Amino acid sequence: MTDVLGRKPPRSRARLWVATLLLAVYAGFIAVVTLWPSPSDLEFGGIADRVLAVLHRFGIPETFGFDELEFTANIGMFVPLGFFLGLALPRRGWWLALFIVPGYSGFIEFTQATALESRVSSILDVFANTTGGYVGLLLAMTMRAMIYARDRRVIARAIWERDAEIIRARQHPLPAKQAPAPREYDTATRVFEQPAWQDPSDAPTERLRF
Repeated sequence: MTDVLGRKPPRSRARLWVATLLLAVYAGFIAVVTLWPSPSDLEFGGIADRVLAVLHRFGIPETFGFDELEFTANIGMFVPLGFFLGLALPRRGWWLALFIVPGYSGFIEFTQATALESRVSSILDVFANTTGGYVGLLLAMTMRAMIYARDRRVIARAIWERDAEIIRARQHPLPAKQAPAPREYDTATRVFEQPAWQDPSDAPTERLRF
């Protein structure tokens, strides 16, 4: 059977390689941001003040302060992580992300509590990070399900059109082309209905019967 069909086409690994690369880069970015020994070097305080000023200018209540902004930022920071993780994992192994996301967040908070004196660890941060990671995972799985359903429809339509063409060809076969029968000429036609001869000596001659 394989000889008739030919060599099996290879699987596409583009999604896996790209998603894994983005996942590694972004996970490293989160590690640098959250595990940097001196948070003051990253100027988070000044950035947070400017962001809060803009939000309050656009009508966000003054009660939305630094703690609320930090909680929201923790959610948003882990959304891309969950999204890339959902793309990198196999379709049947997506459930591993349910443990990887909180595990990675727990590792960060544990390192902050045990090895970084300038950092403050909180179980609330684990909850916020896990929530953001699950949101990104849901987005990735939804996108993969939509693409999978679209590909199935495209393949099914291509197969239907191929089968319809085969059935149509069987029901209405094309007539075989027949070669034209050789034309028979009488003696006078062979002599007088030929094209104009450039050289009279090349013209065909016939012996006429009297």
